[in-house]
Amino acid sequence: MTAACLMNTYQPLPLSFAKGLGTRLWDQAGREYLDAVAGVAVTNVGHSHPRVVAAISEQAGLLLHTSNLYSIDWQQRLAQKLTQLSGLDQVFFNNSGAEANETALKLARLYGWHKGIEQPLVVVMENAFHGRTLGTLSASDGPAVRLGYQPLPGNFIKVPFGDLAALDKVAETYGQRISAVLLEPIQGESGVQLAPPGYLKALRERCNRRAWLLMLDEIQTGIGRTGQWFAFQHEGIVPDVMTLAKGLGNGIPIGACLARNNVAQLFTPGSHGSTFGGNPLACRVGCTVLEIIEEQGLLTNAKRQGERLLVRLRAELSDHPEVVQIRGQGLMIGIELAHPCRDLMLIAARDHGLLINVTRGKTIRLLPPLTIDDREVEMIVRGVCQTLKSVQQAQGVSDCTPAQA
Repeated sequence: MTAACLMNTYQPLPLSFAKGLGTRLWDQAGREYLDAVAGVAVTNVGHSHPRVVAAISEQAGLLLHTSNLYSIDWQQRLAQKLTQLSGLDQVFFNNSGAEANETALKLARLYGWHKGIEQPLVVVMENAFHGRTLGTLSASDGPAVRLGYQPLPGNFIKVPFGDLAALDKVAETYGQRISAVLLEPIQGESGVQLAPPGYLKALRERCNRRAWLLMLDEIQTGIGRTGQWFAFQHEGIVPDVMTLAKGLGNGIPIGACLARNNVAQLFTPGSHGSTFGGNPLACRVGCTVLEIIEEQGLLTNAKRQGERLLVRLRAELSDHPEVVQIRGQGLMIGIELAHPCRDLMLIAARDHGLLINVTRGKTIRLLPPLTIDDREVEMIVRGVCQTLKSVQQAQGVSDCTPAQA
């Protein structure tokens, strides 16, 4: 089958899957792979979970779409559950993470406008990634994804991630024009970059003091990925706005923007909308995913298996000449390498039956389903080490041999 009729926006491996179950995928020839990327942090409860399959099947036979001209029962149920879990008050449902972030940026604009700021500014982080719409590209960093799209809309100020002094300096210059700070609690696309401990709490304090909105992009970190429902809960704070997508639908497209009452109420009928956002199918699946995570104890499992995976990777790779750092939280882990080798890494991992992601050219990003067990952690460790060994042999570099688990 030819891909000539598809726009050339991706660089997929010559690999296509016929089915998935739990943490495994099978290609067209029937070969099995351990999925350590989960559709980029999407299939958090695993592939073809029987309860998700049942919810999709039943709802498809009942009702898929009515539009937001009418009340949608499953939408209200999912909104209630998300607000209970997060401590935020109201939800707007979208179809994707980029749309959820666009919603957050519109709220920041309205917030500034209601404060009488003619040209409100939003502080964003260097090396951030918030989506590929023109607005979210403006808030993102990285010349490759922005090339050819200038001038981009929006007024943003970029500061280094984790640098409170830089934020304070920006406040001295532009404080009266700033309406919000938008950031990822852990920067995923830039290589699983963790903020210093206490950073989110310090941001919360500064935003309170300066009457700025604290807006967190939890599209990748949310829905249990870091061992809590949301990454901000590790620091005991609550943002003013939070965006979700990815793991919320386990593969069914859905996004959400949550906000405190005083911010959410800036929207009025007609000020924002979405044709498909919050349809019965997507919201029923979202409710089912949250139930599965609770009932199967997947937050605890993500924390425990994430810690185990970090320990095992550090034990096996601590002396490896190509490994610069291994970092992460929960089941969101990055292995930073000294030199770029994306294509070789992806192909070698595939050949060893392991599916990984390499971001920014030289950081192996591991995002397995939250359902993984001890044995699968060892399989990931073994697969990563075998992959590095294969790449080294191809490049004529030194060896990496994993110890027996």
